[in-house]
Amino acid sequence: MPGGAAGASAAGRGALSLAEAFARAHRTRVAGYDAERLRDVLEELERLQETLSAASAFAEFRFDADTEPPEHGALMSEMEETAAAVETLTTFFDLEWLAIDDARAAELLDDPALERYAHMLRVLRAFRPHRLTEPEEQILTQKAVTGVEAWRRLLEEQISSIKIDLDGDQLALPEAIARMSSDDREQRRRAAEAISAALAPGLRTRTQTFNVILADHALDDRLRHFPHWLAELNLENEASDESVKALVDAVVARYDIPQRWYRIKARALGLDRMADYDRPAPVAGPPPRITWAKARELVVASYSGFSEELGAQAERFFTQRWIDAEPRAGKIPGAYCAPTVPDANPYVLVNFAGRTEDVLALAHEIGHGLHFLLAAPRGLLQMSAPVTVSETASVFGETLMFAHLLALAEDPAARFGLLAQQLDDAVGTVFRQVAIHRFEDAVHRERREHGELSAERISEHWVQANAEMFGDTVEITEGYRLWWSHISHVFSTPGYVYGYAYGQLLALSIYARYLEQGDDFVPSYLELLSAGGSRPPAELAQIVGVDPTDPGFWDTGLGLIDRRLEETEAASVAVAR
Repeated sequence: MPGGAAGASAAGRGALSLAEAFARAHRTRVAGYDAERLRDVLEELERLQETLSAASAFAEFRFDADTEPPEHGALMSEMEETAAAVETLTTFFDLEWLAIDDARAAELLDDPALERYAHMLRVLRAFRPHRLTEPEEQILTQKAVTGVEAWRRLLEEQISSIKIDLDGDQLALPEAIARMSSDDREQRRRAAEAISAALAPGLRTRTQTFNVILADHALDDRLRHFPHWLAELNLENEASDESVKALVDAVVARYDIPQRWYRIKARALGLDRMADYDRPAPVAGPPPRITWAKARELVVASYSGFSEELGAQAERFFTQRWIDAEPRAGKIPGAYCAPTVPDANPYVLVNFAGRTEDVLALAHEIGHGLHFLLAAPRGLLQMSAPVTVSETASVFGETLMFAHLLALAEDPAARFGLLAQQLDDAVGTVFRQVAIHRFEDAVHRERREHGELSAERISEHWVQANAEMFGDTVEITEGYRLWWSHISHVFSTPGYVYGYAYGQLLALSIYARYLEQGDDFVPSYLELLSAGGSRPPAELAQIVGVDPTDPGFWDTGLGLIDRRLEETEAASVAVAR
């Protein structure tokens, strides 16, 4: 950001001034505006949100890249406080829009002048029964900065500062997890035990923090009259409770897929039964170490093979240095892509350790980034799709990367290794994420019904959710009981993880359409990305010819994974011969 931290602070103050002017100009007047005037007001709101979002993004990315310097945390706190102040000043707009009666709102939404913002305004009205009075909303917004958001930041700092003592090295958590991809079982076991040992000392604090987050979520739902812990997220994702339950039930009903795969993988590894730390193991010899330059070449080539336009845009992430890839102490684990604002570049954070899965993660996050770039003309308020669709864009890119790697495989062992990696990824994205979702469901429900949970009780829920997916195919070690305590999504965005399964199954269906149609499919896919969040997810999916509202839709995607499993098993037999 121009001016660095000082520039971010100045931009934040500027956004606050714009919010004050916005409130003076429009408070108590929204109900009287016609469609054209309402459009102008929304454009004004969008501009001030862009100013704030750019400053907040700079603070967040700097903190995530290195959580240790106090000034990084201080700037992020300043931006959180500024964002809360801006939201406090502008909350009146949402409430006044919701106060308009349905007939008048429908008339406004049908006016061509509001076409750009119509979907956003319709989604907002879905929250009408759950919004409080303006003073109540202001109090909740301001208290969150020193309440639940502060607890989340504490957890993030704790997790990112964990150091793992392993074979004489002091490793950050992502680096230690990368060691579990070794073809040496003893190395995998040592890495897992070292991670478990490092998770133990801060467990009490993370447990208490998790309980506070669970209790805050329950309180918010009670105040807003949400019927269950997932209801608000489902509204945000524009997914009905019934459709989410259907997704989870369909995945659980096919737990035979991961169990069959783990039996095949155990045989390939020469084991009677895998342990939890064996799941990342390569099945075809030592995994190739991939340089950053090679990773760049592979990612760009995979997107270019689908669309020259997407390939050229993917290249920009590397040439313009939009990616933070180095694993290091103080940097948060995991990976994400954030959109920033329409006239700025997306930001990708990964922890690249030279593994095949790191290249796939890179293709995944750049898929998000391409989505943001193509949807940027929609403006800040409508460029981002719900997670159910945004994960589709990233998983589709990852699938292109798999296909590209598979085409480069020169021998049966390499092909089996890639098919196994692809299946590991599908199992992790669909079945494991649903298992994590069921873990979340259990702890949220118990916290509401019986009060604070001990670390042991949370661990019991974690083991049960995983054991149901593993069946008798994977041994759960004692140390693995603690691994719930470093999964950041569980703390930062409750319920988020089911979107991965949704996105994977939707992306598989979309990819099947691409295989059917070839190059003729590309324009419709680019149209899907360009639409951003301007339409409901079901309408967006229809652009590319799939229908997630069909009751049998999830079975279709799961069937595709089943066929991948059969292909992988055949490849394993060919290698064994």
